[in-house]
Amino acid sequence: MDFVYVATRGRIVIPARLRRRLGIRPGTKVCFIERGDDILFQPVTKQYIRSICGMLKSAPSVTDELLAERKNDRGRTEIKR
Repeated sequence: MDFVYVATRGRIVIPARLRRRLGIRPGTKVCFIERGDDILFQPVTKQYIRSICGMLKSAPSVTDELLAERKNDRGRTEIKR
């Protein structure tokens, strides 16, 4: 477990061991996630983005549902004419 101190203006230094392991380099975007009283630190690296790609593929697409609904509406409109 590593400990760091919060410096002026809220700055922290991420230990080198963690930077190397997580692929954090200068300019890497980092996301802080609040979960109750805890703060999760998630570097947004290419590896992280690849790991979450496709997570929502199994969920129904709102766009597909909307297109199907519009298609049904068009069918109803054409029948009435």
